[in-house]
Amino acid sequence: MFGFLRRFRKEQPASPVEAVAEAMDKGDAEFKIEPETEIGAGEAQPEIERVTPPELEFDLEHESTQSEVPFGVESPVTEDVVAPVPGSSLDEYPSMPQPASRPGPKPEEKTPPKQGLWASLRSRLARTRQGLTEGLASLVLGKKQIDDELLEDIETRLLLADVGIDTTRTLINELTQKVKRKDLNSPEALLEALYQHMVRLLEVAEQPLQVRREATPMVVLVVGINGAGKTTSIGKIGQRLHGEGHKVILAAGDTFRAAAVEQLQTWGERVGVPVIAQASGADSAGVIFDALQAARARGADVLLADTAGRLHTQDGLMEELKKVKRVLAKLDPTAPHEILLVLDASIGQNALNQAMHFHQALGVTGLVVTKLDGTAKAGILFAITHKLGLPIRYIGVGERAEDLRPFNAREFVNAILDRDE
Repeated sequence: MFGFLRRFRKEQPASPVEAVAEAMDKGDAEFKIEPETEIGAGEAQPEIERVTPPELEFDLEHESTQSEVPFGVESPVTEDVVAPVPGSSLDEYPSMPQPASRPGPKPEEKTPPKQGLWASLRSRLARTRQGLTEGLASLVLGKKQIDDELLEDIETRLLLADVGIDTTRTLINELTQKVKRKDLNSPEALLEALYQHMVRLLEVAEQPLQVRREATPMVVLVVGINGAGKTTSIGKIGQRLHGEGHKVILAAGDTFRAAAVEQLQTWGERVGVPVIAQASGADSAGVIFDALQAARARGADVLLADTAGRLHTQDGLMEELKKVKRVLAKLDPTAPHEILLVLDASIGQNALNQAMHFHQALGVTGLVVTKLDGTAKAGILFAITHKLGLPIRYIGVGERAEDLRPFNAREFVNAILDRDE
């Protein structure tokens, strides 16, 4: 069941007029005004307590000790009050020691419960879910039959989530055919059919990265434009593979960006894996070639090679990546065994254009889609899968290492459509 349908069907609150009337009745019951009483002529008036200002309290108490006491009444025993010496400060007189207060028991610190993988994924994809599912809820709520207007509104919502024109048209055509065959008889059934079609579309891309045992080592070449998150993704993938028991080596092939080598070395220290690097400005193909030789000598299972960021329209820089492939083939004709393209989901349909150009130039074998937690355009995964059919190895939904996780089609669709797990 869709979660947003349950939320929209909750009981509406009482009207404002009823709420105000109820509050006034409650106030009259709580606050009853007592009648005033008059003081008779023969009755004594009550004494009015005299309130002494704090600054005059000391002088009044001192004067009270000197006042006359009526005859026959014993004077109460009072202690003499020592007046301060003129010209001296009260601060010079030591104050009475106060008993030390015992520290109370420390309140127990409640640690927030850790979110599971499903709950974490659902919360990280909140922007796409809010734009897509809440819009669908407003469309379906109150409708009893399926009409052309409802289908057009669903099409608009899919386009706003960056599902893409071609992919959206395919999904709507499939739904329209089912409506014509009378397979769907209610808006709720229409949403369920949409969900099933979206899951089937993405299941083609549900292929996690597998370490190839026949390749020693398995060479993974990571490519993408500047700012997509290549170096960070390499560090996170290295940590995951290292945690699974694989022997990993990182190659700092991005010799163009000044901080890229230091950033990858920091990841290597954090994860506990070696990093093969040279000085900034060195030949990228030469660095990766040396890293492959070192990985062979050390018996590594996986070599993750970083590369400099480049736009897919820069033909000269794309030729440098082809050079890296040729140099690796001199040591291992089958290398690289995996070409991972890192895409920034926040750029929407431009990510599809990048994937098409990189795939045409290099033959991309897998995708890493990052920054899905900060965008409402997570629908780009449908467009890329429908157009290219490339495996989605990992998706990035946060800054932590565990936020780079293997792609699961059903969990992803459940998260953006607000369905139960």
